[in-house]
Amino acid sequence: MAHVSHKLSNSVEGALAGGGDPATSPLYVFGPFLRLIVVAGVASVTFGTSIWLVVITIAMVSAMYRLVMTWVTDGSGGSGLSGEEFGGWAVKVNAGITVVEYTLTFLVSMAAMVTFIADRVPGLNESFFGIQYRTIVAIVLSVLTGWLVNRGPKTAARAFGPATAGVLLLLWAMVIATIWQYGLRLPDFNLQAFSLDYLKYTFGGFTRMLAVMTGIEVFANLVAAYDGTPQKRSNKAFGSLLIIMGTTAVVMLIVGPAIYQLSNPANTEVSVFTQTMDQLLPQSLAYFGTLVGVAVLLSASAASAQGIQNLSLGLKNRNYIPSFLGERNKYDVADKPVWLQIGLVVIIFLVAGTNEETYLAIYAAGVFILLSMTGWAASKRLTRMLRETFSTSNLLTLIGTVIAAAITTAATLVIFEERFFEGAWTYFIFIPLLYIAFTYSRSTLGAPSPVAERLGELEEAMLGGFGFGQSFEPALATAGPSVTPLNPLPAGTGTTLLESGWKNIKSSPTHIVVPLDGSQYGEQAIPAARDLCTTFDARLTLLSALKEKYRDTSLNQDRQKYLDQMTRQLMDEGLQTEYTLRFGLVEDRINDLVREQGVDMVVMSSHGRSGLKRWLMGGVATGVMQVVNCPVLIIHPRADEGAPEPLFRKLLITLDGSEYSERVLPYVKSSSEFNSKVILLRIPEVPEAEMYGAVLEEIQALREEAEAEAQDYLECVAAELGNEGIETSVIVRGSRPAQTIISVAGEEQVDVIMMATHGRGGLQRLFVGSVADRVVHHTDHPVFLVPIQERRNTH
Repeated sequence: MAHVSHKLSNSVEGALAGGGDPATSPLYVFGPFLRLIVVAGVASVTFGTSIWLVVITIAMVSAMYRLVMTWVTDGSGGSGLSGEEFGGWAVKVNAGITVVEYTLTFLVSMAAMVTFIADRVPGLNESFFGIQYRTIVAIVLSVLTGWLVNRGPKTAARAFGPATAGVLLLLWAMVIATIWQYGLRLPDFNLQAFSLDYLKYTFGGFTRMLAVMTGIEVFANLVAAYDGTPQKRSNKAFGSLLIIMGTTAVVMLIVGPAIYQLSNPANTEVSVFTQTMDQLLPQSLAYFGTLVGVAVLLSASAASAQGIQNLSLGLKNRNYIPSFLGERNKYDVADKPVWLQIGLVVIIFLVAGTNEETYLAIYAAGVFILLSMTGWAASKRLTRMLRETFSTSNLLTLIGTVIAAAITTAATLVIFEERFFEGAWTYFIFIPLLYIAFTYSRSTLGAPSPVAERLGELEEAMLGGFGFGQSFEPALATAGPSVTPLNPLPAGTGTTLLESGWKNIKSSPTHIVVPLDGSQYGEQAIPAARDLCTTFDARLTLLSALKEKYRDTSLNQDRQKYLDQMTRQLMDEGLQTEYTLRFGLVEDRINDLVREQGVDMVVMSSHGRSGLKRWLMGGVATGVMQVVNCPVLIIHPRADEGAPEPLFRKLLITLDGSEYSERVLPYVKSSSEFNSKVILLRIPEVPEAEMYGAVLEEIQALREEAEAEAQDYLECVAAELGNEGIETSVIVRGSRPAQTIISVAGEEQVDVIMMATHGRGGLQRLFVGSVADRVVHHTDHPVFLVPIQERRNTH
């Protein structure tokens, strides 16, 4: 079968894929603009001038992004350029503002959408117990949107796909209708608008209208999604930008005067765009236009949810956020960030209502900050280029870029000055907080490997800003999933154990502990402990723990009798056995015993039951994994009493190439006592691009290189184990560690999964996440975990 490319093939596809957000802007920017200048009585002087300033700014910023698309063709766009020119702080500031902007995009789009609905159903403006019906509609649709987005890109694309094409047709229908009925009448450019009496309103209207440039950054992100050479991809992306921003500029110049002439900004029941549409278009077409507007605004909300979803994947890969925020659900998307966003949106709607003007200026302010950073980054690069090679064209380009950066910076300052106490102040809280959070996460997790960093940039840039156009799904497909190494390494890791002599590390247990709670579930750990004690001539300690309040109760006596009976039974089988009963939390008492007596291994059931009490998975087992510094073998109990004894004949060993993961190898060496067959598994750090039905050249090349490196590494380990007389095979596959480990364990019918774990608890565990945790929680196989907090004793 011939290869079918799922990349964007032309500029029209790109416009439909990424143009949802900027294409919707004319639907809602005129209202706030006209209310400012009409109420002030200055519209006759300032209206046309503000419009022309917006169009000129669109042209200059578009030209600036032409440079960005030429310089940065990997999809990281203005964010990538800012990071290159200004360093890591710019990346974190960009990420922080982008997180806020995605939420504001959702708010503005959803609020504008319910305004469009209320234009046709005025009753939604009424209140119920102090809450407008339109707010209830917005909340319901927000939750529905989040649900659809979290069901994966296919579902979202099918739900919202045609919307961008529809709104483009609507805008051009408005342009044609305006020319047909009123002729081609462009707004006046009145120099009087720059006099002191009018200047404030001229620039105030200008800044409100500049919201039409929201979403322009997405076209720089789209560069990597086209087929062809970097130059061709850049040209196609710029063509997509021209289609959308050109349409916007034409609407500003041609439909704008009609909106000013035909609408009544004082009418708060119906938006000025709908008022104009009703007069320009036939009634049936006007109602259809409302449906299109609703659909595209809903798609813009969905795109912002998709954006924050995929931004989280990129930031997780780059260690800027906790691992759990980037975990994928069964639809292979990160759903937690979306639900966090939806929850925040619901709260804001309940507190501040659903008037888009409430959020529009704040939304635009963040966009202008990002545009300003991109403009100054481009200016810095152009300055450097000009110093290296002077040319008149470079000088003129630099001047234009500086002007564009200055305009967007000035607009930012105007908005912050005007709207500081109306919400703009929140940037001075949220951006520093997010910056600190990103910094803390990065310092806690350490710098990712260069490959993980690159994957994060691709994931963040390519997925972070797409709309739900007709070609959205293929474009999304090009990036593939993100992947986290099994055990991320701190910067500066030295040689691996494989290189430094892991054979000398102590591995054969001499003292094993089995925690019991008096139930048959807890007892299912005993057969494995018996096999280990018999094989390695180790002594066995049975441990039980009760809460302090049970010290002087019959439960204490019953537990003593139970432990004594179990100890005698095991001693009769020839095992050197003792027991101890302690008071307090089970995991703490286990850790105490491990430290006091130098215990080599804990063998335990993943949960036990005693009356109404249950040691739930993720309770005692997880607690023990976090605190003890010796290996833990976790047995998953079975409900039937005739559960088979665990076997050690076939072992699955997970490695990621680090010294830390190799700390399981000494225990693999000891498996020779059971004549075990060993399977070595490594999940390449680079995702499988084919998982989404498409191939991105860079990811494909990185994947092939990662697979080859992983294969060589595992074969080297296999050779070392072969020298110890252990039959070993290797597997290199997968992208998602926990899922791949569980899948391979089932396919190969292994007896035990063996892996290293960081054993972190508290806040660090929240940030780092744990592959071991997910494996333990979702597999039925016994899991042998080797903690890596400290190196075991050697001899």
